[in-house]
Amino acid sequence: MFCMTSVRLAGFVLTKSRLIWPTPVNKYAISECQCAARAHTSCTRHKQHARFEGKKRGVSPASYSTLDPDEVRKFQVLADKWWDTRGEFALLHAMNELRVPFVRDNLLTVHGRGEIGRPLAGLKILDVGCGGGLLTEPLGRLGAEVLGIDPVEVSVRTAELHSSLDPALKGRVQYRSCTLEELTEEEGNEEAFDAIVASEVLEHLADLDTFVHCCYRILKPGGSVFATTISRTQLSYILGIVMAEKVLRIVPGGTHEWDKFITPVELERLLESSGIIVQSVRGMFYSPLSRRWSWQQSTAVNYSLHAVKQKEEPPHQPPAED
Repeated sequence: MFCMTSVRLAGFVLTKSRLIWPTPVNKYAISECQCAARAHTSCTRHKQHARFEGKKRGVSPASYSTLDPDEVRKFQVLADKWWDTRGEFALLHAMNELRVPFVRDNLLTVHGRGEIGRPLAGLKILDVGCGGGLLTEPLGRLGAEVLGIDPVEVSVRTAELHSSLDPALKGRVQYRSCTLEELTEEEGNEEAFDAIVASEVLEHLADLDTFVHCCYRILKPGGSVFATTISRTQLSYILGIVMAEKVLRIVPGGTHEWDKFITPVELERLLESSGIIVQSVRGMFYSPLSRRWSWQQSTAVNYSLHAVKQKEEPPHQPPAED
C-alpha cells in the first residue's frame, strides 16, 4: 500500500518507488497468508457456528445485521470532512482515479454503452456505505441513476447538500439513511438494481454473510457487485494499520480492525456460494509520495473485485410430441 526506503517486512522489500515481490504472482499474488488465517480461525468459527445455529432454527440470513455500532460512531465524528480533498478522506478522493473507471468499464462490458457522454445511462446503481457521496456523484455524472445509502445520517445530509450544488445530478442521484438489509426488505426492491458498489465498506461490516445475501436479493439477474477492500495479511496490518494510521497518519487512528479484513479468496468463496460469480480481481497500490493510486498485480493489501449474479436458467421444456 505504501512505499518506504529500504525496509524489509514480512518477506517483502519496499523501495522508494515500488514494492518488489520476492516470487512471481498468479491470480492472488499473496494468496491467503496462512499464519494470518490461523489467527483469524477461532473468531471465524464462532461466527459461522452462530449463523449455522440461526439457519437451523429457520432464521433467514437477512435477519442478521451488517451494522456495527462502533463503526457508525467512528464515521459520525468525521461526517463533516468528506469533501476535504486534503483531509481524512484524501485517500478515497484519490481512489476515484481507479475505482470509477473500474466500475464504468466493467459495466460497459456487461451491458454495453448507453448514450454519448452518458455511458451508464439506463443503469440503476446502489452505492452501499456511500458516506458523503464521493463515489455516488461521479457515477451519476456518467448517466446512471444512483441511490447512495449509509447508516450515518449526518453523512447522508452532507452528501445531499453537496450534490445539490451540481444541477447535472438532479434526478440522477438520491440518498437515504438506512442499511442494506433494511432496503432489501422494502417492497419493490427485489431484483431492482443493475449494480451494487461497496467501496471501502466490507472491512467495516458486522456480517458479510448478510451483505452477500442482500446483494443477491436486490440485484437483477446478470447484475454486478463491485468492491474495493483490504486483504487480511501480515503486510496489510503493517502498512494499512501501523504505517497508515500510527506512523504516517494519513488515515484516522482506529479506522480499521485487522480481524475484519477479508482476503480475495475468502470473498470469492463467499460470493460464489450465493450464485454471484467473480469476474476479476485487481491489486491496488497507494503511494504517499505521489498521493496517487495505481494498479498492481499483488492483492496482498488493497484490491478491487467485480462479480456478476448468475442468470437463472430457463426451465427445461420437454420436446413436443408428434
